Amino acid sequence: MEENNKARHHKTGRPAKNDPAVHRYSISLTAEENARFLSLFEQSGMNIKAHFITACIFQKGITTIKVDKTAVQYYIRLTSLFSQFRAVGVNYNQVVKIMNRNFSEKKAPVYLYKLVQQTLEFALLAQKIIQLTAEFEEKHLKK
Repeated sequence: MEENNKARHHKTGRPAKNDPAVHRYSISLTAEENARFLSLFEQSGMNIKAHFITACIFQKGITTIKVDKTAVQYYIRLTSLFSQFRAVGVNYNQVVKIMNRNFSEKKAPVYLYKLVQQTLEFALLAQKIIQLTAEFEEKHLKK
């Protein structure tokens, strides 16, 4: 009868592991050692300190990830600059259409000439940005 009761009783919760980790160890670190440990843990990119410690003890491969904040900031600004370039391109097309529609044949070329001059300056700026980006990638991102 007891076997029937046990068979009917359903176990709830997470399924049991085949090899549960039941052995626990405790260590004490000085403030300097703790700071060093935490910096190594952050560089590893792991989320759980226990996994990091077991990887260190059993000499599994520990990957360290360093994020270059200047590269991230440069990338963010470059992305925002690209969106501004797109906006200028859209505005450029709208201005040309309006000029052709609203100005006479004599006035439109004068304003278009001014617009072309500004576009040339804009193109030079874009080339300079591309050159600076290539230099930045060469110096900082390809280590």
